[in-house]
Amino acid sequence: DRHCLTHALNTRAMAIKYAKMNEKDYNDLNLIVAHLGGGISLNVHEKGRMVDFISDEEGPFSPERAGKLPVTRVIDLCYSGKYNHKEMKKRVRGQGGIFSYLNTVDAREVEAKIESGDEYAKLIYDAMALQIAKGIGELATVVNGEVDAIIITGGIAYSKYMTESIKNRVKFIAPVEILPGENELEALAFGGLRVLKGEEEARIYKED
Repeated sequence: DRHCLTHALNTRAMAIKYAKMNEKDYNDLNLIVAHLGGGISLNVHEKGRMVDFISDEEGPFSPERAGKLPVTRVIDLCYSGKYNHKEMKKRVRGQGGIFSYLNTVDAREVEAKIESGDEYAKLIYDAMALQIAKGIGELATVVNGEVDAIIITGGIAYSKYMTESIKNRVKFIAPVEILPGENELEALAFGGLRVLKGEEEARIYKED
């Protein structure tokens, strides 16, 4: 959907940005990029191509999304008579994830709770960090563990608590670079510039 496309644009832009920052060619690198926002998605870039991904519905839970769920339990809820189609979609996308546990989608509020000694908030936030790290490890297998860098981007990448929690679990795979911010408009602008400069061809993305 639209969110997955914008996440893909941002993660590719951040992968290219990482390569330029380190005076390397994006087409020579294997990179894993995690976008941490209202939804969380991850993808792996192999020598200039995005070859696999974990969407914001298939992987870690996030501030708004339920993420990966046990299918049989979801089927039970769908046929329980308690929820209609629209309500079920809202429960997994919009009111899932952190919101379902802590009644907020703002990671800053969660961190404030943790700082004030809220152990339940810490448990939930740490679980999200663990799931993100597991997603990164999963994608590392796609390129046989040959990963040049792991990039963490998106709005929640401003959180040192979250990025350090993830980094401590995945730094054995590859160096971790933090490039915070949503950056979708920047990604679109620089993508257009690369096309105008002849560095790559324009692509047309169609929604099925």
